[in-house]
Amino acid sequence: MQDHSSYIAIQGERYAFSEMAAKKFFGDAIEIVPCKTFDDVFVAVISERADYGVLPIENSLTGSIHRVYDLLLGNDLIIVGEVALRIEQHLIAHPGVALKDIRVIYSHPQALEQSRNFLTSLKNVEAVATYDTAGSVKMIRDEKLRDAAAIGSRWAAEDYGMHILKAEIEDIPENYTRFYVLSREPRTFGEANKTSILFSMKSIPGALFKSLSVFALRDIDLLRIESRPLRGKPWEYIFYLDFVGNMNQECCQNAIRHLQEITIQLKVLGSYAAATFNNSKSR
Repeated sequence: MQDHSSYIAIQGERYAFSEMAAKKFFGDAIEIVPCKTFDDVFVAVISERADYGVLPIENSLTGSIHRVYDLLLGNDLIIVGEVALRIEQHLIAHPGVALKDIRVIYSHPQALEQSRNFLTSLKNVEAVATYDTAGSVKMIRDEKLRDAAAIGSRWAAEDYGMHILKAEIEDIPENYTRFYVLSREPRTFGEANKTSILFSMKSIPGALFKSLSVFALRDIDLLRIESRPLRGKPWEYIFYLDFVGNMNQECCQNAIRHLQEITIQLKVLGSYAAATFNNSKSR
């Protein structure tokens, strides 16, 4: 999918997995806008510094990225696409550094969690969480840390002139991350066959059952449901739900109208083409 004039906001430094996901979705003819936090990505798109944001929403090993769900609730960006990326985690250090020299390993918390088995096998090595995988590689290069390593992509190692000490250290090879493509306005990338919504329910008996039944009554397949605490309202929850179909279909429109009757908040986050999964490796 090419978009030759697009600026794409990602969380992290250049050569992060989010940039790889952005290029898988849009092609190479894009400009990357690196952002320090997930919040900054939303700000970049809302303020028009970027045309789109690409953010991870779920990893097949470690689960959901909860901060992104919270930001979807509090902002008006629309999900216009989805991309899945096979994630390979590599241990990266300066050329000439051996594994026995390493005392600290830096990376994003998700990368550390995905490589837990490898990290626990090391003796006298501290794992330190940072804001980004590629940023960790850049940091140990720039600060000339020869007793440290980072966990990141092969692409980051190559482009920062670093060395892969040990390849593919993730706990399970079938390691995928789903990313959302976010926009200020509706956009079409392929045939929309998936819709994401959020809702909170009225305090009535059987509320969750009734909420889900609006889809079952219309033979609409549910793909995923996630609950998050509703801030400021203890023991109340926001539900994030994905289902098959798009909001141009009458059955989906009717299901949402029915759902509105038993919810106190409902927001359609977007209809878009679902990501396809394959075994091709990330760089």
